[in-house]
This record gives sequence, structure tokens and C-alpha cells, in this order.
Amino acid sequence: MAFIQLDGVSVDFPLYSGASRSLKKRLLHLGSGGRIGRDAGDRICVQALHNVSFRLEDGDRVGVVGLNGAGKTTLLRVLSGVYEPSSGRVARDGQVAALFDVALGMDAEGTGYENIILRGMLLGLSRSQIDSRVDKIAEFTELGDYLAMPVRTYSSGMLLRLAFAVCTSVEPEILLLDEWIGVGDARFLEKARSRLEDFVGRSRIMALASHSNDLIRQVCNKAVLMHRGGVAAFGAVDEVLEQYAQTH
Repeated sequence: MAFIQLDGVSVDFPLYSGASRSLKKRLLHLGSGGRIGRDAGDRICVQALHNVSFRLEDGDRVGVVGLNGAGKTTLLRVLSGVYEPSSGRVARDGQVAALFDVALGMDAEGTGYENIILRGMLLGLSRSQIDSRVDKIAEFTELGDYLAMPVRTYSSGMLLRLAFAVCTSVEPEILLLDEWIGVGDARFLEKARSRLEDFVGRSRIMALASHSNDLIRQVCNKAVLMHRGGVAAFGAVDEVLEQYAQTH
């Protein structure tokens, strides 16, 4: 059974070192409400997450909401394992697919086919798994002979089609999305939307960070409200969104 559990998780990002107690440091600390301050080594640190605790289990579709800078993206990166907590504990069971940047890892000089292999390996697929998916990925992109050309010759819409087709070919147990994936032109959009909905449906757990309350209501059954790096609310979607509306 897939799950992710966070117990008292905090994440600090050191900015720079300095031995003096300057006025600038004091102003940074006050202006951030305490989220920017000094550690024991007198470094300036940003506390991106503070004492975050909750558990996600099979069937959870969780919307992550909050103002810009509230900690949504940092939280997703902790859930995926990209960021290790400065304190606290993260436990997870299940294969994770983190789609923060669908075009991440593309080689501009490589062909479309070569990038299918490269991106598939970055997503954790074996070479045999990728080979078995190549034809279906190629068909979905509708790029035809362009797949034999370097991706530097692609338009941004063509590149998104290729990246999207590869990303949604995996079988994730835990799916993490930073905003809903867009794939360019309107004609291709409906086809992509159907594929994305199927992709989400195959996952056991999904966490989606989005500024669209309508989207959160449509695809999620729970929500977590992030505020100044901490969890302000966690529970039913409508209740959390109502509390979110009161914060801005």
C-alpha cells in the first residue's frame, strides 16, 4: 500500500555566511516574520518549511494551496525526495513520479527518439520498458519524421508534446504535479487532457499544487493549505479552500 508520512518536517536554505550581526540581517529577520534568520554558524537561512506533519494514503488526491512563497513547491520536492528535511522525518512507500518540469533533462542535440530514451530513464524506466513504449509514445506525439531530428529544431509546442507523452507513459504509485500540465495548441489539448486524466487515475496517491480552486475541486478529495511554510489546514477540499479564501 502506497503512503507518504511527514513528521515534524522543516526545511532550511542557507543563503550566505557572515560573522557580523549587521542591520541588514536584523531587517531580513523582522521583515520575514522570523522565516529568515541566523543559525548557530551565523549564516542567513530561509525556513521554507516549518514543522509539517500529515499522512497521505491510497486513494488520496490532495490539492496543495497557498499564496506565492507559502511553501507549496518546497513541500512537493520534499514529498518526492528531491529535498531532504533539515529536521523531522519523511517515510514513503511507492514509486514516485514528480512532474515539476516535463521538459527537464531533454538533450537539445539529441533526436526525438533519443530523448524518449533519455527522459524515460530519468523517470526510472528500464531500457526494455522504454523500448516497449516507444511506438505508442511516438504515435501520441503526432510528430512523425520530426522524431528523427534534433529537438533543438522543435517549436516549444512540439517539445511539450514529446515531453508530455514520455512523462505520462510511466505507471506511478505516487504522482506529484506542480500545476496542471499544459501541452500547447488547442487541437492537441483535448487529447492530452484525456491522457492526463487517465494518468492521474492510475496513480494511488496524487498531490497537485495549483492556484486554480476550480481544478482542485475537480480532481482532489483533500487539500492542504500552506501558510508561511507551515500547514494551516488539512482536510476536506471545500473546508480548506474556504479557509484559504480568508487568508487573501
